[in-house]
Amino acid sequence: MREVEQLIDGHWGPGSGGRTLTVTDPRDGTPVTRVPVSSEADVAAAVKAARAAAPGWARTAPAARAAALHAAATAVEAAADELAEIMAAEMGKPVDGARDSIGAGVGTLRQYAELGAVHRGRTLAGDSAAIDLMAYAPRGVVAVITPWNDPVAVSLGLLGAALVTGNTVVHKPSERTPGTGWRLARLLAPHFPENVLTLVNGDGPVGAALAAAEVDVVAHVGSTATGRAIAAACAVTGAKALLENGGSDPVIVDAGVDPRWAAQQVALGAFVNSGQICVAVERVYVHSSISGAFVDALAEEASRWSAEIGPLVDEQLRTLVDAQVREAVSAGARVVCGGEVPEGPGAFYPPTVLADCTDDMAVVREETFGPVAPVVTVDSFESALQRAADSPYGLAATVLTTSMSHAQQAWRELPAGTVKINAVFGGAPGGAAHPRRGSGQGFGYGPELLDEMTVTKAVHIEAPPSGW
Repeated sequence: MREVEQLIDGHWGPGSGGRTLTVTDPRDGTPVTRVPVSSEADVAAAVKAARAAAPGWARTAPAARAAALHAAATAVEAAADELAEIMAAEMGKPVDGARDSIGAGVGTLRQYAELGAVHRGRTLAGDSAAIDLMAYAPRGVVAVITPWNDPVAVSLGLLGAALVTGNTVVHKPSERTPGTGWRLARLLAPHFPENVLTLVNGDGPVGAALAAAEVDVVAHVGSTATGRAIAAACAVTGAKALLENGGSDPVIVDAGVDPRWAAQQVALGAFVNSGQICVAVERVYVHSSISGAFVDALAEEASRWSAEIGPLVDEQLRTLVDAQVREAVSAGARVVCGGEVPEGPGAFYPPTVLADCTDDMAVVREETFGPVAPVVTVDSFESALQRAADSPYGLAATVLTTSMSHAQQAWRELPAGTVKINAVFGGAPGGAAHPRRGSGQGFGYGPELLDEMTVTKAVHIEAPPSGW
């Protein structure tokens, strides 16, 4: 079993908490990682060490910070196979998919290495005898609290943006993937000065202590409930809350599209990573003219995916997913395929298609975070658009259509940070978005994330009066 440590004030060790957590493999229930839970004193010590290191790292030349990120990216890339194995053991993602995810994270880290050196302010048109400029500076200490469902790629994005802009970081990985977070920190830390990157471990109380500490930014990817608690803590301390929370992302399948192609898109969005991604397809609004053919095709796709997906992260999540499915069936939904907890070890749940769903069902209204595709039949594109917009979330949405006018209407009107037309995934690497409502606040990706990690200062400089 893997033994995890913390990194505080330049030292790796168990910390002073005295409590430990054990992570089990969701594929068969065997123990894989034991992690010490940080005490409040550990969190305070990590923040203090990061604060002491902040001025020196802020003064480091941007090109030198970028070079450190490139070196760190190379180290992570070389250890991708090992990291993928740890990810698979802790959260169940198949190794090939985990390796792809790590590769994407390495690419993001290199992207921020390139962007950081050219992230700068601008001059203003002021008095000809003076200089006016807008200058950027690091915010200071950034608390990075990351999730279990994509623990390397998400962490590298937030860590990279924070570090390259001159901030120091206290990182708390999810308690479900602490071995992944620990190994990642082991790979990254040697490329930065002492205490520029520190690591604490543990569950909700540790995250709450870190969010309430004297940090300047709390960057969090995870559940809406946790995000709201962090926002409340930041309202007290004055720290900036940078949040990407949950979502219940809709897909609209318009009349006239090929139902088999649409089913392939929806299956990809609903079943990849066993549905455990923030921008997973959570609800499907399909036009009545193709709903029958679409549901049949989606069931075929679900059968194909059943041989490819891994387990859910643990049995607790599986119980919640199954409860939503059962509640929907009791309210009139029809199970087309899946919908049964399989026998045997592990937290596996089959790709599930539900037809005849309604808007008031929890499987449609809430975030399921499992491989479930609930289908709602609609009579018009306008009805689909209205119902897709009626949600407490606003992370992302997808529209599958042959109509350019419908595509234009959708991206303009849907209240989501990201709107994708005719592809459930994809987009240029520099893209960034503002999640809305219960899905969070602030940019989480792209060059704009560098702006989130910095403060802007207006500077006015005049020459001293003559004769001084």
